[in-house]
Amino acid sequence: MRKLMLAVGGSLILVTPLSQADVVGLGASVSYWDSDLSGQAATNNDVVDVENDLNLESDSNANASVYFEHPVPILPNVRLNYTLVQQSGRGELGTSGFVGIPGSVPVQSEFDLDQLDLTLYYEVLDNWANLDLGLTARDLSGKLVVQQIGGGFAVNETKVDAVIPMGYVAARFDLPFTGVSVGAEGNFISFDGDSLRDFNAYGQYEIALLQFRAGYRQMAIDYEDGNDRLDVEIGGPFVSAGVTF
Repeated sequence: MRKLMLAVGGSLILVTPLSQADVVGLGASVSYWDSDLSGQAATNNDVVDVENDLNLESDSNANASVYFEHPVPILPNVRLNYTLVQQSGRGELGTSGFVGIPGSVPVQSEFDLDQLDLTLYYEVLDNWANLDLGLTARDLSGKLVVQQIGGGFAVNETKVDAVIPMGYVAARFDLPFTGVSVGAEGNFISFDGDSLRDFNAYGQYEIALLQFRAGYRQMAIDYEDGNDRLDVEIGGPFVSAGVTF
């Protein structure tokens, strides 16, 4: 993880405040993300397919964010974002089994992903075309629990837990219709075999202080923490509602 910190931290000098907000701005939003999970989890050399073997389905997904923008030069704007993904299901392991759980037996599983982002960013463009660049510190916690149903009741837990620096970019383009715009935003890091990507694209409508979005979000996590590794993708449509001041 030190190598990840150096890789992204060294890029800080590339983020310069070319434009700032004219006035103080504050906004908040909540969203629902209808996501599907695919990929693999591994402990040592044992691997399980989270989609085909475990048959995980979404239980609850939530996202909330708040941002603060200001006209003070040099100082970055601030954005906080929280994401929670919870999925569970019943499936059957392949013939090779998984970490003490024999093959071809029924299992019940739970996958939890909890992450909090602190983003510091600058407005590079602020007119009909908007562009923000910055850095994000992501507190990531992911856990997959697989338990045998019946038999010996064997249980295995695969877990990753880290604070990860990521690049941040957001772009939005106002259309020639009052209050309508399209945009995309994302966080990313790739270094020494580990990588994380989190991108979304959306359409937006604003009326008075209210802001509504609908779009598609995809997150890819390929991260190793000790003997445990998650190599998964989470994607699906989302809707959000927010207020801006």
